[in-house]
Amino acid sequence: MKKIFLILIFIFAACENSFAAVNLQDMDFSRVNPRVRIKDITDVEGARNNQLTGIGLVTGLNGTGDNSQMAVQMMRNMMRNFGVTLDARSVRTRNIAVVALTANLPPYARPGQNIDVNVNTMGNASSLQGGMLIQSPLRAADGKVYAVAQGPVIVGGGSAQGASATRTQNIPTAGRVPNGAIVEREVPSDYTTGGQVALLLRDPDFTTSQRIADAINRAYGVVAYAADAGRVEINLPGQYVQAPNAFLANMGGIEIEPDTTAKVAINERTGTVVMGGNVRISSVGVAHGNLVVEVADDPNVVQPESFSEGRTVVTRRTDITVDEEGGSMIAMPATTTVRDLVRVMNSLGAKPRDIIEILQAIDRAGALHGELVTM
Repeated sequence: MKKIFLILIFIFAACENSFAAVNLQDMDFSRVNPRVRIKDITDVEGARNNQLTGIGLVTGLNGTGDNSQMAVQMMRNMMRNFGVTLDARSVRTRNIAVVALTANLPPYARPGQNIDVNVNTMGNASSLQGGMLIQSPLRAADGKVYAVAQGPVIVGGGSAQGASATRTQNIPTAGRVPNGAIVEREVPSDYTTGGQVALLLRDPDFTTSQRIADAINRAYGVVAYAADAGRVEINLPGQYVQAPNAFLANMGGIEIEPDTTAKVAINERTGTVVMGGNVRISSVGVAHGNLVVEVADDPNVVQPESFSEGRTVVTRRTDITVDEEGGSMIAMPATTTVRDLVRVMNSLGAKPRDIIEILQAIDRAGALHGELVTM
């Protein structure tokens, strides 16, 4: 059975009829964006994460480590720190692995606190399962040591190998050391300068930044203004000049309704479609039909008559049936919302990959008022 799916998209200049009703439970789409707290969509300027990196040695592997020259050299260097001198030829083991270490040092982290460490192999090790990370320094971009990592490596995958087969699940060459690094140096967080603080929007938008400023001004007087789409500057009110933490705590709980640009994200590999609630579509007509082509081969044996000089042969008879299953066309008026589009697609019986093709065609025709993002 071979199926050829044909999707036809017709774009009309104007359409007066709305789409046919479908038996779906209506949901409340009166609000596109919910009300959220300011602290949930912004960060305080000056309070930021810092990336840490390092190189370490994982020991205790059951023959799944690497035998590269890099691993041999690191083993010799480690032993030299303990007063043991090794010859390169005497280091013959696959129970160690050279790994790259990464971690994020969060703001306000103090010496003595713990952070997580990511571990990834750098050589030809096949698995880190059961390994132990030996004490390794973690440095920032300035070259200074801000944390020291050590501990058992937790791997989310595994591998098993036999005489003639190997089975691997997930990624056994990458893992984590939960709370495996101890912070040794503090990074100052200076978020108040001259009696001012600034908020950075995680998703910059001019409308959202202005709404944040307006909400703060309603609560504390005219103290905030939107510098641009991603930054809101605030002059600390008089009673909070000496207590900026109290201001940030109280101000962060103010709720606003954020705004976002209209976007449709599609992933053709997985058939995923995500549409923003503020996407609008011009007046269109959508026709969806399935053309089914069935090809059947029927083998027939041809037997010659007795005492003839013929021979037995097998012939094939091919039957081709073309059937166009019931397609339909539904018209959608201008300013169609996501709810309307979803109802139409469901009524057509369209699958996610069909919806992707429909959306791409609507966008190419100029009827999709929003950004089409292909992942």
